[in-house]
Amino acid sequence: MKNLSKNKTCSFIGHRKTVSTPQLEARLETVIKELIEKNGVTVFLFGSKSRFDDLCLAMITKLKERYPFIKRVYVRSMYPEIEKFYEKYILESYDETYMPKGVEKAGRAAYVERNQAMIDGSDFCVFYYDENYRPEKRKSGTRIAYEYAKKKGKKIYNVYEG
Repeated sequence: MKNLSKNKTCSFIGHRKTVSTPQLEARLETVIKELIEKNGVTVFLFGSKSRFDDLCLAMITKLKERYPFIKRVYVRSMYPEIEKFYEKYILESYDETYMPKGVEKAGRAAYVERNQAMIDGSDFCVFYYDENYRPEKRKSGTRIAYEYAKKKGKKIYNVYEG
């Protein structure tokens, strides 16, 4: 992955189950435009496995028409080395992809460590975080990431509205 230190970066993290509404889409678009226009964000980091990631990717892809300089980066939690056909598939939707160092050794915690690497590499974090959300049989990865971003002093936008 290219050195992002010259670019302002934002990561998207949210619950797997996200209810997409016109109100949520409007809030998300307002936040993203503010990040680009007022805060100079040019790089957007995406994980996977959530409806929120899909919604954010669609929004950034749409906004790329207006802001062609923005980059969509897929941050992998698996496969440190990928085959050309898989990379080509990923790059149909994203501009770049990479896997943070050390995540391949995380086992079941790969998503947590990937999210933490995304947060560490971001100036801003956009969350879809409902503090009352309780997934069955596991801890909420979004809760873990949200608490981590707060601890790290990141500027957080939470577009969830309960």
